[in-house]
Amino acid sequence: MNGIDKKNTIAITANTSWYLYNFRKNTILALLESGYQVIAISPVDEYTHRLAELGCKTVSVKIDSGGTSIIKDSITLLSSWYVLRKEKVDVILNFTPKNNIYFTLAAKVLNIPAINNIAGLGSVFMSKGMVRVICQHLYRFSQRYAAKIFFQNEDDRELFLTEMLPDYLHTERLPGSGVDLVRFNVTPAPDDDVVRFTLIARMLYSKGVEHYVEAARKLKKRHGQRCEFRLLGFLDVSNPAAVKTERMAAWIEEGNIRYLGTSDNVEQEIAQVDCIVLPSFYREGVPKSLLEAGAMGKPLITTRNIGCQDTVDDGINGFLCEPQDTDCLTRAMERLINMTHVQRLEMGNESRKKMVREFDEKIVISRYLKAIEQVLP
Repeated sequence: MNGIDKKNTIAITANTSWYLYNFRKNTILALLESGYQVIAISPVDEYTHRLAELGCKTVSVKIDSGGTSIIKDSITLLSSWYVLRKEKVDVILNFTPKNNIYFTLAAKVLNIPAINNIAGLGSVFMSKGMVRVICQHLYRFSQRYAAKIFFQNEDDRELFLTEMLPDYLHTERLPGSGVDLVRFNVTPAPDDDVVRFTLIARMLYSKGVEHYVEAARKLKKRHGQRCEFRLLGFLDVSNPAAVKTERMAAWIEEGNIRYLGTSDNVEQEIAQVDCIVLPSFYREGVPKSLLEAGAMGKPLITTRNIGCQDTVDDGINGFLCEPQDTDCLTRAMERLINMTHVQRLEMGNESRKKMVREFDEKIVISRYLKAIEQVLP
């Protein structure tokens, strides 16, 4: 155990249990295997019991992840302080924005080292309004107390060090959240003369969903049954930036796209298609869907956008297009349609090589284990 005290307790927090289970499951397992006690702190949802089945303790807190209520956020701050104090946490790993802010402040009061992960800055930092100003101040005030901050792309790291934390020294860049190369293994698409595309994301306009649907509309007119277009992800009707149910129904009615809802076995959906598309203009970390699809040997089409562009060597394992440019997206997708099946497989193999070379989840986990050892009292 390299001298690790089995009594050391590591808390891992996020704004949903779904996130912890789907994105940090192997990190939790690695912590448990290394002899730590692990507490997963997140709101209760259908994945909470799955976290418990991994062998960690689960503790519920309420987090209004998209809200701006001072009262609700104050309750989150007080709850985080109470939980960390009660559970006698030694180190805390924070993911998602409000966890990074409020749990870091609570940890500071209790003298607990906090290791934070800035996984993209989202739609807030795309705006220039008061919400962005408030968020900047909250980040600036809270993150100075973090023992270490991991960033998923260099753009976010530079923004923080330039605008918010110019004197902060404890930052590192990670290769996104990494990808499980065992779970997501190479699975060639069927060779049946139909080229299938899928966009996997929350159904937000800033993820480029509308541009994808418009490209599908154009390509269906040109190529008919030679191509198929799918959407997979949460239809988050509570989010003002989300595609509404009525709009999705209208798109489905047109007959150009298939909406698949959500899936706990995303690898099965990726396996069926020739290419994964994400025309996002949202400030991403490094999109998990692109990493997983790349690991499965799929060509990738995405934008020259922060985080997204890190996953594609243009013309080698996929194509990059300009953000919010439907014509550019359409041309990139049509290039893939016009390839032979073998050419698409060869491009997908380059995706797999890139994921193995740059985005192996084991790299991320080892960096976390090292960081924990460094900050433990």
